[in-house]
Amino acid sequence: MTPTQAQRPDPAAFESYMRASHRQVYGLALRLTGQSSDAEDLVQEAYIRAYRFFFRYDPGLPFTSWMYRILTNIHIDHNRRKSRIKASSLDNAGLDGETAWEVADESAGPDKLVLEGELDDALQLGLLSMCSEFRLAVVLADVEGMAYEEIAEIMQTSIGTVRSRIHRGRKQLRRYLDREYPGRFCEVNA
Repeated sequence: MTPTQAQRPDPAAFESYMRASHRQVYGLALRLTGQSSDAEDLVQEAYIRAYRFFFRYDPGLPFTSWMYRILTNIHIDHNRRKSRIKASSLDNAGLDGETAWEVADESAGPDKLVLEGELDDALQLGLLSMCSEFRLAVVLADVEGMAYEEIAEIMQTSIGTVRSRIHRGRKQLRRYLDREYPGRFCEVNA
């Protein structure tokens, strides 16, 4: 179906929104995936989808929140698909049966420097150890500083569910940090 004249996106407006939001959207994608290549793929797919449906965007609302919703929906869809895909060990031979698998050294990438600058490695590993719904809620609340109402809209759920996910996610993160880094992080009670 060909979009009507009213549904055709304005490339200049979209590019302006994209340039203004790219850093934040990539940061969220990197925190959700933990790898720069996955984050880049996620961001690219999110912007492609956003461009296709730009006619649905309400300019009265923050573009970044709209992008977060698109990005998180794609991320959740990928996680669902990934759970159905059979994994193969790196110790096994490659697809031809003889050569070994080649794996990129992610520790040398620029994303590592970004993560070190914004989040401690221990916290990033803790976030990656959480289930995706809890991780997303915690990142949006504690890293992005979003209100529960905004998070509920992005995650397409109720505020009560957001509160629960944030609470349970923080609990998972605390348990992970206590287990993996005993004594390094202490809880402050007010």
